[in-house]
Amino acid sequence: MNHPMMDPFWGHLTGVVTVLLMLVFLGIWIWAWRKRHRSTFKRMSELPMEDKPEGPVRDKPHAGANENDKGGQP
Repeated sequence: MNHPMMDPFWGHLTGVVTVLLMLVFLGIWIWAWRKRHRSTFKRMSELPMEDKPEGPVRDKPHAGANENDKGGQP
């Protein structure tokens, strides 16, 4: 009994896709470990440890909030 999915074409196709995905993974890995990215990634790794946020601070409730809302979850 010859199943249509047992065609050698599908085996070659899955092999090619696997190799391409491995090459993409290695390319991203090499890109991420380049020396010029080290300072950027170091800065990004320190962001969670900062005392004050760099973005806009929400001092006032947004326009749709009522007076009893203390800024909790919507």
